[in-house]
Order: sequence, then C-alpha cells, then structure tokens
Amino acid sequence: MAAGMIDIRRLSFRYSGSESDALRDITLSVEEGGFLGIIGPGGAGKSTLTYAINGVIPHHFRGDFYGEAVIDGIDTVGSSPQELAMRVGSVLQDIDSQMVASVVEDEILFGLENFGAPRGEIENRIRDALATAGISELRKRSIRSLSGGQKQKVAIAAIMALLPKIIVLDEPTGELDPRASRTVFETLRALNREHGITVVVVEQKIMLLCEFAKRLAVMQGGRLVLEGEVSGVLQSADALEGIGVNIPRIATLARELRNRGLYGGAIPLNIEQAADMVRAAASGGGA
Repeated sequence: MAAGMIDIRRLSFRYSGSESDALRDITLSVEEGGFLGIIGPGGAGKSTLTYAINGVIPHHFRGDFYGEAVIDGIDTVGSSPQELAMRVGSVLQDIDSQMVASVVEDEILFGLENFGAPRGEIENRIRDALATAGISELRKRSIRSLSGGQKQKVAIAAIMALLPKIIVLDEPTGELDPRASRTVFETLRALNREHGITVVVVEQKIMLLCEFAKRLAVMQGGRLVLEGEVSGVLQSADALEGIGVNIPRIATLARELRNRGLYGGAIPLNIEQAADMVRAAASGGGA
C-alpha cells in the first residue's frame, strides 16, 4: 500500500501523570488531498489524535509514546516542531488564544516572519492567503471587530500563507452559528478541492461534517472504532448511537425507510439528496 500524507501506525499515547491511555493502538492513513472528519463522544481522544498529527505530542505534551506518526514522509518523534509546522497548519479550538496581532494583515505577517519566509514573497503570500480564504476586504480590519466566523477565516488564512500540505482543525465551528459554520466549511472545501490541501477536522456538528468530509473516523475511549467513506460509516447508525454519537436526522430517516422497504439507495449526505430520497420513497421507486 502506498504511503499516505498522514500515516499513523499502532500509535498509543499516555499523558504524563495519567493512569490510562489517551490513544490506544491507532492505525490510520489519510491520502494526499484527503478530507477526514473525526467524531466521537467527549473524552474519546479526538484532540489528542490531532496533536499526534501536528507534533504537539510528543514535543509539547510529554508522556509514553508508542508506535509511529509519519507526516508527509517524516516521523514526528525524530523531527523538530518547526519542521512539522512547515507541513501541518493547525487551527485551535479556542480561536482567540491563537491570535497574536491586533490587525488582520499583521496576524498573517507574524507567521511568515516567524518561519523565515523570504521577504520578497511576503506581500504575495499575504494577498494570496486572504484571497484564498475569501477575506481580502478584511486586510486592514481590527481583529477585535471581527465576528467568530471571520476570525476563523483569518486563522485559516494565516496558516495558508505558510503553504502547508495539511491543515488540522479542532472543532472550528464550536462557537459559531449555522451560517458562519457553513462558510468555514465551504472555505475548507475550496482549499481541499482547488489547492489539494489535506484537511483533518474534529467537529461536533455531524450533519455539516458529513456533507463536506470525504471520510469519517469514529473514536471511543482512545480507540479508532470505525473509519471509511462517510456514507459507509453512517450505515453503522446503531453502533454510532451506542457510543454516543448523534447521527444526522436524514440518516435516521433513511434507516427507517429502509426498514420499511421503501428505500434502498445510498444514505443522503445533504438536504438535496434527502429530498430525492423522500421523493423516491413516496413514488414507490425506493432504489
């Protein structure tokens, strides 16, 4: 099997002072240009898995580390945090804690200067990153004046200016309303489709995640219990509900229609597909 952009092999990790593993025997591969959503109940190890990808463990959080995490061909244990940061950009759960400047363009400039970007490239990188995130008009704005969704886009732009191959986000829409949440995911999809960026995102809004991600990884108790294409994972609705994952309502409806013999097609991943499913069931052409 060809190596992926992210290859995690038999990885277990226990934080210093803890009596139990945060990650247990995780094996996971994400191809270049993949879009992986990570779901699971609280305490499942979702954030810790993102730390394994971006190198926060073992470089910042110490503990017992077993197995391998190979990112874009380099082992996270044997590489430096700066080397990893040039490959993996991270957007934190608490977006305000990630901001270091008071003006949008200075936020993007900070990362470029900190990572030693060539001075002749800085202006183009700032301009391109703002355009990619769809926020060129915010360049001179005070960060304090921005909405939550706009701040998330600034954080994404600051990461994109560093030209990473992977972007990892931990619950980026946790404090956002539905409209702002969707705009953030639309930005991520554009980065993934148009620029080939590999995206890994932890998200609680399962319907939103199912619409935009290509694959889902389901975690429970530090273990990876399900992983695959979105529609395939949603087929295991009973298992998901058993571990405390709220499945999308349209997946619940699809299951009920299947049980009644009214529908035999794929599980819908958005409202348009759900409407097609209902029309098919109502007309008697369930397949």
